[in-house]
Amino acid sequence: MPGAQPSKQTSASFEITAESPDETLLAGFSQFGLAGLTAVDYLVDHLDFEEVGHITAEQLPAITPFEEGRPRHHTRLFSHEGRDLTVLVGELFVPIWAAKPFSDAVLDWTETNGVEEVAVLNGVTIPHAPEEHQTFYVATDDYHDHRLTDTDIPPMGKGFLDGVNAELVARGLESSLRTAVFVTPVHAQAPDVDAAIRLLDAVERTYDLDIDTEPLESFAEEVREYYEELSNRLSERADAEMPEDRMYM
Repeated sequence: MPGAQPSKQTSASFEITAESPDETLLAGFSQFGLAGLTAVDYLVDHLDFEEVGHITAEQLPAITPFEEGRPRHHTRLFSHEGRDLTVLVGELFVPIWAAKPFSDAVLDWTETNGVEEVAVLNGVTIPHAPEEHQTFYVATDDYHDHRLTDTDIPPMGKGFLDGVNAELVARGLESSLRTAVFVTPVHAQAPDVDAAIRLLDAVERTYDLDIDTEPLESFAEEVREYYEELSNRLSERADAEMPEDRMYM
């Protein structure tokens, strides 16, 4: 039926067309608050990353973003000469029923191309006090030992990962791939700029990057209308398709 929402039994497939990635993949996706997406979008813009590939989806309600009349792929990959980092900017909402095939496509591609590490920037809608406006990590032991021993980023206390985040991190439990999710509380507005800045600060400390976040407020204002529409689309599908945030501080 035209316009019908896909059921959990619907299958989806994804194809990656890209140059070989660097040893680390850093990702941000369309999720509530859009903090992770805003952060990676700003990162590639601020540090002049170049687009090196994209991901296409079959059997999945898609979007085709455009700017100044020029369309672009909804899920893109960026790299920067001289940095051992590839960034995934995922504007397409991936419902929970499609999380495994999407994650499998990404992880099979990273394994084939020798990626050693995958990290995700993510905002979660959890009750929190003002003093809890910080970034936490959920990471495999090898990621922690490799990246986090010299930082003051605290671990997330207790809870569950769902959807794409769960699938990506779980691969690190059964392979040599180092995996992590950086998590910060988000508010309802989209994009949550303060949350995006917190995530970028964690990236800066973890990966020794020089990221000037002062222009982020004006950058976010430029894309606020687009992100608000994207957030509204997510909210319309939330009850049936979004994973439930079940984290605790």
